Amino acid sequence: MNRQPVVAGRFYPESPEQLNQELKKYMPSISPAQGGPYDRLVMVPHAGYVFSGEPCGKTIAESRLPSTVFLLGPNHTGLGSPLSVWSKGSWEFPGGKLDVDEELAAKLIESGAGFVTNEAAHTREHSLEVIVPFLHRLNPDMKIIPVCVSAASPSGLRKAGEFMAEIIKNHTEPVSIVVSSDMSHFISSDQAKKMDSMALEAIIRMDPKDLYSIVSSNQISMCGVLPMTMGMFAAKVLGATSGRLIEYTNSGKATGDYKRVVAYAGVIIS
Repeated sequence: MNRQPVVAGRFYPESPEQLNQELKKYMPSISPAQGGPYDRLVMVPHAGYVFSGEPCGKTIAESRLPSTVFLLGPNHTGLGSPLSVWSKGSWEFPGGKLDVDEELAAKLIESGAGFVTNEAAHTREHSLEVIVPFLHRLNPDMKIIPVCVSAASPSGLRKAGEFMAEIIKNHTEPVSIVVSSDMSHFISSDQAKKMDSMALEAIIRMDPKDLYSIVSSNQISMCGVLPMTMGMFAAKVLGATSGRLIEYTNSGKATGDYKRVVAYAGVIIS
């Protein structure tokens, strides 16, 4: 049941030693959280590390995450079910792994909100895989519940998020949510900043319904809007009221091409 890496050597180094050096570069200092209050939700990007490693590492390093997180990401492959949970085993990467919290995964599947055990959605999907080494650097003992989200209805996302929040509330140990999402794709840097600022403003004021509406009506190519909407609905039930933008950047910083970029943001919601 262990999930094997599929983008090692492409999105990040295949060598454990080189990967470790990259992680140290993007997360030079870490202070694992000891006791609450923990952040409710953290959003980080998922591109190749040369593009998104800096905002991802900076955001995770600044976050206060407990030892268990729901890890939500988009479905780029179209495989699997709308709410696909990897429910057992571990997620491996070069030189390490994070174990799945099988108890919480089972509760999610039993909730009646549409979550199902489905590995097909995860097998070739990169959006969660690239985040796992950063979480491992923050806390090698962290447990994850990976969920690949392609459910598109706002009401369904709300229901799923609220059920997730109830599971977190009733759990004996603290649990947070980490969402994997990039922002605008393949437009100019100026266009991306203009479009993304609307989406990020809704995120920062913790309005999941408005986030979904703004992204849909303005055709913003934020690939993780579905898991982020769901995660925000959950965080709202758990008492989160606002977020803060840790970093916003784009691929032009690495390529020098600002006419056609992919944009990345790191957000922490407390």
